[in-house]
Amino acid sequence: MRLLHLLVLTSLLWLAGCSTTAVSTASSDSQDIPAAIHTPLYPSGPLRPITAGAARGNAVAGIDAPADLWDRIRRGFAMPDLDGELVADREQWYSTRPDYLQRMTERSRKYLFHIVEELERRNMPTELALLPYIESAFNPQAVSSAKAAGMWQFMPATGTYFDLKQNAFRDDRRDVLASTRAALDYLQKLYGMFGDWHLALAAYNWGEGSVARAIAKNEKLGLGTTYPELSMPAETRLYVPKLQAVKNIVAAPDRFGAELPLIENHPYFQTVEITRDIDVELVASLAGIREQDFRALNPSLHKPVILAAGMPQILLPWDNAQVFRRNLQAYTEGQYASWTVWTVPTNMSVAAAAQQAGMSEADLRQLNGIPPRMLIKAGSALMVPRAATTRQDVPSQLADNGQIAFTPEIVTRRTTVRAAKRGETVASIAHRYKVTAADVADWNDVKTGSRFKGGEAVVMYLPVRLAASSPARTSPRQPVIAKHPVKAAASSAKAPTRAARPAPARTAAKSAPARPAAKVAKSGR
Repeated sequence: MRLLHLLVLTSLLWLAGCSTTAVSTASSDSQDIPAAIHTPLYPSGPLRPITAGAARGNAVAGIDAPADLWDRIRRGFAMPDLDGELVADREQWYSTRPDYLQRMTERSRKYLFHIVEELERRNMPTELALLPYIESAFNPQAVSSAKAAGMWQFMPATGTYFDLKQNAFRDDRRDVLASTRAALDYLQKLYGMFGDWHLALAAYNWGEGSVARAIAKNEKLGLGTTYPELSMPAETRLYVPKLQAVKNIVAAPDRFGAELPLIENHPYFQTVEITRDIDVELVASLAGIREQDFRALNPSLHKPVILAAGMPQILLPWDNAQVFRRNLQAYTEGQYASWTVWTVPTNMSVAAAAQQAGMSEADLRQLNGIPPRMLIKAGSALMVPRAATTRQDVPSQLADNGQIAFTPEIVTRRTTVRAAKRGETVASIAHRYKVTAADVADWNDVKTGSRFKGGEAVVMYLPVRLAASSPARTSPRQPVIAKHPVKAAASSAKAPTRAARPAPARTAAKSAPARPAAKVAKSGR
């Protein structure tokens, strides 16, 4: 009997252990079973919608998804509102231009989802997604009179500071992903400096140094330092009221009689990896879209070809991305790229470069944006036709940093100068006019070691400015462009047949814009 009692007791203990283990296991395997019961916390103030940024820091969030992207933007509003006459004035301006408002909002359809995603990921106010309406009306090709470019209107120097490439083939200030990343980086930096979104926006428009000086001036005078209290240019004074007006219209379009187009809460585009240089026309064809629609999503491109080493990913409409991948895999009709890059070895005329590239001078000018009366400087990266046998793509150093620069063509005129009274050598005259002794000898059918008699006429081909200022008799012949082969004999009646080496230009060459220093431009962007 005693043995029986022991067996029963042991069985009960074993069953209790199994029950405890089962409960413990269930608790660890399911997040729905709490480890302990907590006293519920009730809010003391009025309830407000939970923003996407705030939801990440809490255990509970609403389960209803935003009906559309406008709803999602409204839920993320987090900046203090600005009131006043300027806001009311801008509200009236936008609400009385429904066509303009419709064009802006329709244009933003391609880009807005990505911007909102980035703002929420950074826990930034979603009002900032509306800023490109103020900057560029959401036009990535917009260029201001001050040379700011893209949706976010970056100045060249500020773009360089935020690693936006600006070269002969693309301008990342217009790139949807790169410019949005740079703009939000900049806005976060400014908010960190001033601790106020209105001041951060003023600095984005006016420049951080300007805002800092305006604050310091008011502090010295014992005045307030909020956005409305600072002394600033009219453009910056209107900047935040414009954004506030657009925010108010988005928040309550019916109040302003506005109609916002439906923008689904869904990505408009996908990123697609590119591993080989490929023509823009071919990409659009393989994706089943128009080339202009492709360029609307990839507005940074300057040229008809995508250089994979510099732009390893492109954007395609969501539904067309997979179509492109499938068609690219099946594509066997030839090379992907019809164009490549040629580095000019020495200063060249457009005609000479076109001859070497195997294309017309007009086509070379148009493709590379070469202005008239300019020589192409050595080291310039030109877009030229790609030979069918070429297999190597453009390397990353050239794709990322290639630039094109120009120097003025030198216009020369046949000129007669006089040797000094005591006579001069070919070398001394050449030195005086900064040309070579070989050319002087050639123009006058003499040897390089020859000497001219005192007062003897010497034929020269000099740059027009130098010829005009020299004490010489100029021929009534038309000016000769140095790029054309010419030769002059001793007699003025003999037509030139061989090229004179062009004398160096007396003024500095005007080249393509050099990379600006890595600092923020005074104008803010």
